[in-house]
Amino acid sequence: MEDELEKNEHKDALKELEMIVLHLIDREYSEVINQDLSLEEKIILLANEFQNRLTSLVTDWIRVGYCQGNFNSDNCAAGGFTLDYGPFGFIEMFDPKYQSWTGGGMHFSFFNQPVAAFKNFKSFCSALKPLLSSNKEALEELEKIENKFSKVMQEKMQNMWASKLGLEKFDFELFDELINIMIDTKVDYIIFFRELSNIPHNLSSLEKSFYGNLKDENIKLRWNSWLEKWKVKINVNDEESKQKLSNQMKLTNPKYSLREWHLVWAYKEAEKGNYEPVQELQEIMTNPYDEQTKEIEEKYYTKKPSDFFGIAGISHVSCSS
Repeated sequence: MEDELEKNEHKDALKELEMIVLHLIDREYSEVINQDLSLEEKIILLANEFQNRLTSLVTDWIRVGYCQGNFNSDNCAAGGFTLDYGPFGFIEMFDPKYQSWTGGGMHFSFFNQPVAAFKNFKSFCSALKPLLSSNKEALEELEKIENKFSKVMQEKMQNMWASKLGLEKFDFELFDELINIMIDTKVDYIIFFRELSNIPHNLSSLEKSFYGNLKDENIKLRWNSWLEKWKVKINVNDEESKQKLSNQMKLTNPKYSLREWHLVWAYKEAEKGNYEPVQELQEIMTNPYDEQTKEIEEKYYTKKPSDFFGIAGISHVSCSS
């Protein structure tokens, strides 16, 4: 009785938990979980399916440069999406520690999103465990699923990075070297990977994504060395294979992302009664992988202006922004 009071339970708590879980399955997973299965079987399938959705979600976030900003368990829907759309941000200048929320810290930073997701998944599994307490086999199966989360996440992330780089197989050394040069050079995340998708002949084609001038000869040498290694790995022999790989990479690397300074301008115009910028942004962001007119490209396929760095509401937001 004392334990029940401490946990704020009541006699129907377990039954209510079962009803909630069955409602979740019916609402979000009815296409993949058969209603004729036993409760234990449904829970095991649910954990597997949610793990698959959650790991895919976070992998795609990082692929397109999205940082949720506050991805704790109460903002992580059990259907495999997020409930909290703020304070989020799309990364511009690449930084693994990028975080647009002033109170977010490292835990919810750009490259730490898989770790935040794992913590959320552990919370999810702990909520399911009471329903399996009388079935040792099912409980062990759930714990196995919980323990394989990091492996599933890592595999998806590695496959994603391989796709972004046009590689058939993930190459840690090549990836690690690139990330370090990107940080040291200060590159625009979206523009860099899109320009790389053109399979450039030399470094000058990538400079469109650099926030600073390449004055450091050492960094130039590092870039040229990396590009040579990358070209060996992608193994493009002729114009046809180059075009094929380029098209493939462009399906993975978007050309446009929702940059905060474009949004700020659009809603300020909307306040004046001019909804054209909002409509234009909506049209572009509905098809972010497509090439647009030269006018649209000059307007929206551009690095963040230096004046906008460090500005509240553009570079960072509070929880109530």
